[in-house]
Order: sequence, then structure tokens, then C-alpha cells
Amino acid sequence: MLLYRMPTFINLLYNMCIMPVKDVEPKRLIGKASEEMKKMAEFKPPEWAVFVKTGISRERPPTQPDWWYTRAAAVLRKLYIHPEGIGVQKLRNMYGSRKNRGHKPEHKYKASGAILRRVMKQLEAAGFVKTEKSKGRIITQKGKAFLSNIAKEMK
Repeated sequence: MLLYRMPTFINLLYNMCIMPVKDVEPKRLIGKASEEMKKMAEFKPPEWAVFVKTGISRERPPTQPDWWYTRAAAVLRKLYIHPEGIGVQKLRNMYGSRKNRGHKPEHKYKASGAILRRVMKQLEAAGFVKTEKSKGRIITQKGKAFLSNIAKEMK
């Protein structure tokens, strides 16, 4: 009987820890997290961020002035949802999109790796992410607490 109840208790604990972030609408959570990241000294867009496109499939650089913080918050949320770890290549696939090639068929292209690498380094400097061998980067307790606190404020 105790063995039967044990997984239910573990699932309850798991849901208490991870569900607040999944319950909040992603757009609102990412917006609030990016506002909080603007206040932190570790997150600062590089000088070239004004001129760079976010991928081959894009025609122009982002028009929002704070797009760097939005991307950093979105990457942190992706790492929260995938606790097993994510590398830069997998994130490039996730943030990639289709390119309009005129009359030729569209193809999916990956997002910029330099942007994602720099964002991950800044997340590591803030203590939200750590590197694991053969797993990529995983979110730390500090990163989980950061997103969970924002999600609880928004509920």
C-alpha cells in the first residue's frame, strides 16, 4: 500500500515545484522575467547586438530595443521546461524558422548560435545555469527559484 502511494506523493511534489511556471502564459512570464533581468548587472547585450539578425531566415535585425533580455528569458524558460539539459544546437533548432526564398520552396534554417551561446554564458554568470558533461546546460536551483517566484507573483 505504501509503495502504491509513494509515486503519487512524488508526483505531487514535482507538480508543486514545476507547475507554477507551466501554468502561467509563456508570453507574460517571459516579459516579466526579461524586466527582472534588465535590473541585473550580468545581463547586458553586446555591442554587436544592434546590428545582428537572429538567424539566416530573418531579413532584418529585431526591432524591439530590449530583444536581448527577452531571448535570455525565453532560453531560461526552455531550460526550465527541459530539466534534462539542452545544448546550443538543440536551441538553434528550436528558435530556427523557415526562410522565404522567393519562388523556390521554403526550407527550415537554424537560429544564430552566437546569440544563444552568449545568452547561455550570461545565464551561467548569473548562476541560473550550469554546464554538465554530455548533457549541455541545465538549470540550477537559483534559476528555478527565479522563474518560480515570477510565476507565483503573476498568478
